[in-house]
Amino acid sequence: MRTRALHIYKWSIVYCLLSIVYCLLFTVYSCKQQDQHPQTAKACLEAAEAALAGDSVRQGETLLRKTIRLAEETEDWHTHYIAHQRLALSLSQSNPEEALRLMKLALTSYEQHPDDERNHCLLLDFAGTYASQVAFTTEGSFDEALEYINKAYDIAKNNQMEDMMCQTLTSLANIAWAKEDYRQALDYAHQATELPGTEDLQPGTLQVLARSYLDLNMLDSAETAYRQIQHGDDVHLAYIVQSNLAKIALRRMGATQVEDSVDEAFEQIEGFYYKALEQKDQYYQESLRQELENQQLEYRSKMYARTLLIVIIAAVIVFLTLVLAVRYRIRAQRQEKRQLLQEAEHQKALLHQSNEVVAFLQNFILERTEAMQKLNQGGDSLIYLSPQEWGEVERTLNAIDNNRFAQLREQYPNMQEDDIRLCILTRLGISNRTIGNIYCITISAVQHRKLKLKKDVFGETNPDITLEEILKK
Repeated sequence: MRTRALHIYKWSIVYCLLSIVYCLLFTVYSCKQQDQHPQTAKACLEAAEAALAGDSVRQGETLLRKTIRLAEETEDWHTHYIAHQRLALSLSQSNPEEALRLMKLALTSYEQHPDDERNHCLLLDFAGTYASQVAFTTEGSFDEALEYINKAYDIAKNNQMEDMMCQTLTSLANIAWAKEDYRQALDYAHQATELPGTEDLQPGTLQVLARSYLDLNMLDSAETAYRQIQHGDDVHLAYIVQSNLAKIALRRMGATQVEDSVDEAFEQIEGFYYKALEQKDQYYQESLRQELENQQLEYRSKMYARTLLIVIIAAVIVFLTLVLAVRYRIRAQRQEKRQLLQEAEHQKALLHQSNEVVAFLQNFILERTEAMQKLNQGGDSLIYLSPQEWGEVERTLNAIDNNRFAQLREQYPNMQEDDIRLCILTRLGISNRTIGNIYCITISAVQHRKLKLKKDVFGETNPDITLEEILKK
């Protein structure tokens, strides 16, 4: 009887071990089968757009590059050029040269496998926009940009696509504005507003219209155009509208001397805004990673649950192990989530402090504008600043710019006072024409002095790097 019981016990152990091995093999095979399911390029594109919509820029760009690879492998050419266009759009602010290169690849893909003329028109318009960005930042020619957008406009006009005509006219207006041909920009923008454009296109058209009015000093028309812009939940668009309405108010008050200072303050605020977006991006990626881990755990739990139905003893062992692992994982996730929330609160407090500093600097600048009035006067009259007024301007800049010129004097003790003042005027964004009025020289002589200062004092020989960029560093 005892021998029989021992025999049954041995076979029970063997059966249990075989059940555990079977569970492990079944789980591994199921996971392998899951990994073998191919992800389509279209599904990957949808995931990338969802990530970008949630401000997870890096995650979205990674998925878009994967989409391009999958689309090329499966010869899904529509998704192929759409993914190029989406990736170019994501990179357009940080790297317009790369965005233009991607749009050229998208156009090549479309032209080899054409489908809808509307898509062709969109691709050309995007390519022209990025080409104009490159031309604007490098001070190059806008011919390539105009070629793309004029071709897009012809397609839209021939196919009676009024919304695309509105979009391409807006792009042409932006290029004319970048070339400082504000009258031409107004003409294009007026043509665009007369078309029944969509709500998505209207803010962009009104922006270039208002910008052109503002540059032509037509303040009433500019204010009317800005107030027609419906920014909705777009925080950045609201910032553009409010900052330009503030500029209009300052010009009407005759306080044009503080516009540059206000612009600098708003740029700092915009920097904080993009930093907050970056923090949100990181938090979104972490949440996405946790979600993927939870999905993986849920899938494994189902596999274990199915296997538990086969063998009771093996199911109990696997179930207990899974419960302990899940509890440990949930506890770790809760702790990690608490840490992320604390970090987010800390970043929020830092952003609040930074905003208070910017508000203080704005008030400081507005209180010290008397010495700046001469620097911002128009015309060709000669301008003279006393040593006390120069000192006032330099002290104001040091107060709002981290003692930049105090450090400049310390680092370059042999610099002439005229060179220091030329650096101050350059940092203030004073035009070469006004600088010429101060020094009683021509505009070309001012440019020559800047080039000589950049080379002899700062040792910079790269022609693509300007004195303004050197002083910002």
